[in-house]
Amino acid sequence: MVGIVATVAVGYLLALGLLFVLQRQMLYYPSAERPSLDTAGLAGQMRSLRLNTADGLELVAWYAAAAEGRPTVAYFHGNAGHIGYRADKVRPYLAAGLGVLLLEYRGYGGNPGRPDEAGLYADARAALDFLDGAGVAADRRVLYGESLGGAVAVQMATERAAGAVVLEAPFTSVPALAQSKFPIFPVRWLARDRLDSLAKIGAVRAPVLLLHGEQDQVVPIRFGRALFAAANDPKEMRSFPAAGHEDLDAHGVAEVVLDFLGRHLPPG
Repeated sequence: MVGIVATVAVGYLLALGLLFVLQRQMLYYPSAERPSLDTAGLAGQMRSLRLNTADGLELVAWYAAAAEGRPTVAYFHGNAGHIGYRADKVRPYLAAGLGVLLLEYRGYGGNPGRPDEAGLYADARAALDFLDGAGVAADRRVLYGESLGGAVAVQMATERAAGAVVLEAPFTSVPALAQSKFPIFPVRWLARDRLDSLAKIGAVRAPVLLLHGEQDQVVPIRFGRALFAAANDPKEMRSFPAAGHEDLDAHGVAEVVLDFLGRHLPPG
């Protein structure tokens, strides 16, 4: 009996150690492939540019300027793939005349570096610095965060003014989400990258739109509801009964976003 207990204990500790060591590999799933505007079907609509971060990295990004009087969406994508996979998500905004800046993170899309929490924030700051230089006023910017990118958008909204914040399938924090996935391990206390939007969203003063699929098995909707409850007014939440985590764009999300922006950021 003692031997069985010892074996189980050793196995548990080994599993816990692997979770700790591999946590960033489990959190970030970057594609090293360089995204192509042609392949994404956005050639002629967006242009490729290079952004320089405060810590010396050069990142690829795609940009389209807004039509006269329209806001610009700074889009922070989720934890997998690269910006080329988000073409269908941003196409409706381009068609509506909105500006779009698709930021590619460090370690993604052939960019140098490795992703971590501090690095993602540095990358996002470089994107907003670019919009400063392009003459996009802070109150005409939409900080759009998809899943992992929701934490980036919330952080940026605590640092800089914005016209609106849109959060698609966001989580409250990495420790809370990880604990729900690995309930028998104390992962809540081991997370290096916390991305704690729940602790920060009370400092966001811009209008917030939260979007979540009720069938989301990656980030269950209870996380989105908890984050929404902590947000300040004005705020709106739309849930989609048939949507999961990655297919919200197939359930009319763009129309909801455009309606929200039309009310809070009308053409100026």
